[in-house]
Order: sequence, then C-alpha cells, then structure tokens
Amino acid sequence: MRYLPTINSPADLRAYAPTDLREIADEVREHLISVITQVGGHFGAGLGTVELTVALHYVFNTPFDKIVWDTGHQAYPHKILTGRKDLLHTIRQRGGISGFLKRTESEYDCFGAGHATTSISAALGMAVARDVLKEKYKVVAVIGDGAMTGGMAYEAMNNCGVQKSDLLVVLNDNQMSIAPNVWAVSNYFSELFAHPKAQDLRNRIYKMTQNMESLGDRIRQTAHRLEGGFKAVLTPGMLFEALGFRYFGPVNGHNIDQLVKMLTHVRDIGGPVLLHTITQKGKGYAPAEKDKQFLHAIGKLPQKSSTPTVSTPKPPAPPSYQKVFGETMVELMSTNPNVVGITAAMPDGTGLDIVQKSFADRVYDVGIAEEHAVTFAAGLATQGVVPVVAIYSTFLQRAFDQIVHDVALQHLHVVFALDRSGVVGADGPTHHGVLDVAYLRIIQGMIVMAPKDEQELRNMLYSAVNTYTAGPVAIRYPRGEGEGALKQPCTSIPLGKSETLRIGSDVAIIGLGHRVYASMAAAKQLETEGIEAEVVNARFVKPLDTAMLDDLALRIGKIVTVEDGQAEGGYGSAVAEYLAQHHPQCALHIHGIPDEFVDHGTQQELWADLKLDAPGIAHVVKDFLSEKFVRELR
Repeated sequence: MRYLPTINSPADLRAYAPTDLREIADEVREHLISVITQVGGHFGAGLGTVELTVALHYVFNTPFDKIVWDTGHQAYPHKILTGRKDLLHTIRQRGGISGFLKRTESEYDCFGAGHATTSISAALGMAVARDVLKEKYKVVAVIGDGAMTGGMAYEAMNNCGVQKSDLLVVLNDNQMSIAPNVWAVSNYFSELFAHPKAQDLRNRIYKMTQNMESLGDRIRQTAHRLEGGFKAVLTPGMLFEALGFRYFGPVNGHNIDQLVKMLTHVRDIGGPVLLHTITQKGKGYAPAEKDKQFLHAIGKLPQKSSTPTVSTPKPPAPPSYQKVFGETMVELMSTNPNVVGITAAMPDGTGLDIVQKSFADRVYDVGIAEEHAVTFAAGLATQGVVPVVAIYSTFLQRAFDQIVHDVALQHLHVVFALDRSGVVGADGPTHHGVLDVAYLRIIQGMIVMAPKDEQELRNMLYSAVNTYTAGPVAIRYPRGEGEGALKQPCTSIPLGKSETLRIGSDVAIIGLGHRVYASMAAAKQLETEGIEAEVVNARFVKPLDTAMLDDLALRIGKIVTVEDGQAEGGYGSAVAEYLAQHHPQCALHIHGIPDEFVDHGTQQELWADLKLDAPGIAHVVKDFLSEKFVRELR
C-alpha cells in the first residue's frame, strides 16, 4: 500500500491532493476486505461507504467538525481513517474495538450508536448546542442502510425544518437504482443548484425583492417554484424540500471527485441541507455485491491456502433458536389461518424468512419501525388476527410505550417473540437483550416466559398462540444454537407452572431460560463437593409459580435465582418481592447481570466473566452457603 500506512488521522488524509483520494479509497477498501474476511464483522454497508467516508473527512475538519453516523454498520472505514486501522483485527472481540460507534473509544465517534435512525436527532442537538454556545463547527449526519424507514428520522427532519440550524444530512441510499441517463442529468443539475454562484444568485434575488411588497413576494414565489419544478422533474427530493431541507442529489456515492466537489459546495449553505448519495452495498467485493443480505455481517471466511487441509467430520450442531422459531411458526400457521408474523426489517435474523417461503402473504416487514410494528399488531389483534411480533429484545425497548398503551391496556392478544435475549456476544452493549424481563414484567396483564431449550420454545409458542389468549404474551430466547432437545409435537404448558428438574436439600437453584442447563451442570459439580442442590426451571417470569416458591421456602429455606438478564428488576427481584411478603425468613441470592453495561466478546467469554456458566454458578452458590455469606445476610 502506498498511502494508508501513513494515514493515522483525518489530518493526515487532508495533507494529500484531491487526485490521490481515489487510490486512498481503494486502499481503505482493500484493508477492510483483508481484515474483516479474517476476523468477521459487519461488512457490506462499510464497503459501500468507503468513498463517502474519505470525502467527508477530507472536506470537513474532523474532529472539530462533527460527523454523526447512524449505526456502526457503515462506519468501519471511518474507524480505519481515525486512528484505528491497526486495531481493526480486534473488532467485536473481547478487549478489542467495538463494532459500533462508541464515544469512549475515539474523539471522532461524537455520538454512540448501535441502533438505527438516531443520527439526525443527535446531529440536530449538536447543531443547536453550537448555536446556543456561539461556536462555529459544522455538523453532518450520515443516515442510510435502511434507517430511513424509521419514524424517528422523519420526526427529526421535521424539527430540523423548524429549528433551521445549519446542518448537513447525507442520505446513503444503497437500495435505489437510477438509469444512467437520468443519473447524468440529475448530477448536472445537482451541481448547478449547489454551486456557490447559483446560491449567490438565489440569495440576491431574495434580498432584492424584500422591499418590493407584493411584487417581490410574487417574484420570490416564482423563483422558488421554478427551482422546485426542476427538482421535482429531475430528482426525488420534493419530500425533503417539504420538510424544510435544501435537497441536492442524487449523486454517485462512489465517484470521489464528485463527492468532494458536492460536499465542498453544500458545506457552507445555511439551514438544513440534504445530500442524497447512491451507493452499492458490498461495493468492491464480488460475493458481497451479489448477496447483500448474507454478507451484511459475516464470520471468518475461509482463506486461500496452498496446503490442502483435511477436515475432521463434526457432529451436526443443534438447530438455532431462530430456525426452531421459524419452523414452528410454519406449523402453527398451517393449522390456524389467523396467525401472522411481523418483523421490523429482520426476517432473516428472526427466522421469519423461513415462514415467508410458505406464507409470503402472511409475513409483514414494516421496516426499521418497531413502534409501528407493535401498534400495527394491536390493530390486527382487534379484529381477531393473532400477530406474532418477532423483534430482537434490545430493539423492542423502543416500543415500550406502544406495548403498554396500544396492547396491554386494551388486553389485546399479541405474541412477542424476543429474539437475542441475554448477552448476544460480539455486538456488545447496544445489542445485549438484558433488560427485557425487567421492562416487561412490570406491565399489567403481560405473560412473560423463557424456554430452557428449543422444544420448550416450541411448546411456549404453541401455548402463546392457542392457549393464553386473554392478553399479550412475551417469550424471550437467546441467540445461537439450542441444547439438542429432540423435536417433539407441540404441547401446551400450564400457565405459571415451573418444572423441577433435580431434587436436593441444601439449596434450591431456580434457573430462567437459557441458564437452566448451566444450572443443572453447576448442581452436578456441587454434588461432587457434597452439596445437594435442587434445580427448578422457572419457565414463567410472570405469573410467578408461587406454589413452588412456598414449597422451596419452607422445605429448603435457601434459594439462588439465576438469569441472563439484569438482576435489578428481573426474575430474582420478582421472587424477592414475593418472599419478602410471605417468607421473610427464607435466604435468597439473586444472580444475574450486574448494574453495568456488559462489553462485547463471545457469549461463552461473557457468561464466564459474569459467572453465569456452570463453574461460575457453582462458585456463587458456594459463596451463598458459606458461613461468611450467611452472617452477612443476618
């Protein structure tokens, strides 16, 4: 490489001539492909923003000027250019750099983001703060990769039109395709409208006609309609103009010369400005260009080797919870025509892509709009349809008010399938689903369940759809493979009833969901040390199995709850609330996620760090039973 080894900051980039930028962009893309195919990570979106990232850091004086990225999927080139290229091989690994934007990681990450549609709101806040503090920096929001389907983006844009602060929004559009002749014409007029001379002419007309009373108003209106007419015919920008933005584009997001020219033109235009760029997701890496969904995020890809390798056959892995969910949905929909599936732009991630193959007309993808997904489901439920809303746990947080106001308050039968509950691994704190038990169990009338394995997920989904029909039901389950439970026909689970898996006399371990098998393994380890632990599969967070708690409190008197969710407000807290009222003499230890944001790493690493694997649970139980711990309890 000729340039990239010398670039450790955007200041280094700006030292080069504009004619060098094409080769610099090529080297950034080469480095991104070389590293991410070896270590894994989000891939396609970043490949599509290489030229845009180079141009932004070249034209704007970062970090004094602020670039606010929407999610981190498109920001890998940004990390490469802002001093982290030599750390890219550690991305999403424990102790390495984050796969998303993180304020504590770099001064160039001016706003942390792992979820979509946040950039315009945050950027407007920075722009208004700049105006209040009478400072002079520029603010740019980069939004794309599907985020414009989220309502928050339009709420922010509407407010931009009201505030009228100087702000540039770059729409990174990798979904549209424009015929070459239209592209060429639109590029010409975009440059014409954005050129400083055109802006100067526009401003002169407005100033000259300010004191011409009604004639001046008519002249300004005519000029505005003339400009708007050109844009309406030649560009798709009238929606943004109606929201108060000056719209320019669409422009080729891979033509770096044109990007630099356009960004330079629009940089000093006052008020809200939107630059529409067209990019190709996966640009420069043929497999990613062909399969944009599959290579949105990747694991390690096989590397070419001159030495032939001999592969050792491995036993088949258990199916993932997502696959089991999708296949069970197909079964349920085959027998009940009123069941439908809803996803917020994640059919592949949730398993609803399996359902789409059999019931394409009964799966609704609403885009990155979780709030709308929930209220849409509520509307369906009012008419007797049974909607199953499959959304990642951490994303459903966005729709808390809709769950309360639109579903629970009206006692509507909506089933929530909370995928990616618990710690999810490499995506880190923005994606760990550790708050769902706490925020769902407080909602009146909500049933909350967690399966110990894939067969129990099948039974819970069957029960949620067909048995518990009086109100909303939530099922939380983890990312990744199941436990290898044999697939059996679906059966209904008695509401609010736990399952005792192992009898003991010294201590009771109540495991929730994915931590039940680890609790069983911990009990076996404790047995070798002379401790007989009873193990209970809680199954239900709400309603609590109070009969089970009564029995354990009176018969054993020492209980440890184990959950892969936030300890404060979670399942253990629900148990504590009951025992405090009915069995205050019972000793209880709540074991879960501590009051801190858990960093990224593999799930196995994080479970070990949190003492939520079998050895960790055994250690916690022994501490609980120790004389020192008992004295502290007293």
